[in-house]
Amino acid sequence: MTGVAKAAGRKGAIWIVAEQAGGKLAPVSLEILGQALRMAREAGECEVAAVLVGKDAGGLASVLAACGADKVFLADDPQLSPYQNDTHGAVLTRLIAREDPEVVLFGATACGEELAPTVAARLDTGLGAHCTDLDLSAGGLLMMGVLGFGGRVHTEMFCPARRPQMASVKPGMFQPPPRAERKGAVVREDAAALLEGERIRLRAVKVVWKEPEGVPLEGAEVVVAGGFGIGGKEPWALLEDLARELSGAVGCTRPALDEGWTSGEHTMIGTSGKTVRPKVYLGFGISGSPHHTVGIKDAGVIVSVNSDPRAPVFESSDYCVVSDFRKIVPALIREIRKVKGGGVGEPAPSVA
Repeated sequence: MTGVAKAAGRKGAIWIVAEQAGGKLAPVSLEILGQALRMAREAGECEVAAVLVGKDAGGLASVLAACGADKVFLADDPQLSPYQNDTHGAVLTRLIAREDPEVVLFGATACGEELAPTVAARLDTGLGAHCTDLDLSAGGLLMMGVLGFGGRVHTEMFCPARRPQMASVKPGMFQPPPRAERKGAVVREDAAALLEGERIRLRAVKVVWKEPEGVPLEGAEVVVAGGFGIGGKEPWALLEDLARELSGAVGCTRPALDEGWTSGEHTMIGTSGKTVRPKVYLGFGISGSPHHTVGIKDAGVIVSVNSDPRAPVFESSDYCVVSDFRKIVPALIREIRKVKGGGVGEPAPSVA
């Protein structure tokens, strides 16, 4: 029975809601599966299950089973593609009400941020949103960690009185599990039966895909990031030149995004943006608020350039350069071009 907490000490299953599009699993789905498996081991080997809703997704169900899910509930039906909050929410609500898991985890993606609260409201339970940390006690109580006040405060949330305990998790917070060809069971669900009696008010007419230009932040081995200290769109071109020379991606802080110097929300790093794990992170003109540095904590080497010797970002950096980025970046670009043998060339002009 959902909505009311189970008896103390009872271990229910941990579920993850897998997200897929274009025949591929969202990376965050495997990340939350990895954390679910770790929590299950530490809390006493409770069952870990995945739910996959969509069309022609049977192959992806096998991937989830091979990566450690004890069971995969597969609702595979043409009417479940493309994603729609009404249909997916109805299917998930009925599955959860029937199977009664203890914990349900979503990725905090564009779809997950809409779907998770919809399901939580229908089940009359709570939801911890945009979590950066999760832990499950031996008694089955889920700790949901979130950062607040610009990343300065770590808050632990609990939902002791309602079930299931639900959370959405920011991408990049956890490591995915290794694929070990395990033999989890795939349970095929009848989508039509799960949707029977549901009033579907919205229907998707068309899906328009637009791939972002350049190297995606999540997969870049080198990230060049800038903050408010860059000062404008014209000097921002220096960072883009440097990223191009290094075959890297350009990232930013919230103030730089708000000023319109970057190409969109997908370039922001931090608590309300993306978490990155590059081999090398180069930061310029970034003060170093926790709101941003939480998104680079797993970078291999962090190099920061700031004209303020007391900039907080230096506390999170492996190499600290106290200088004006306008002196450093053009020199870096020239040296890289020399090493690459493409001629010295001239980077974009800096602005004093």
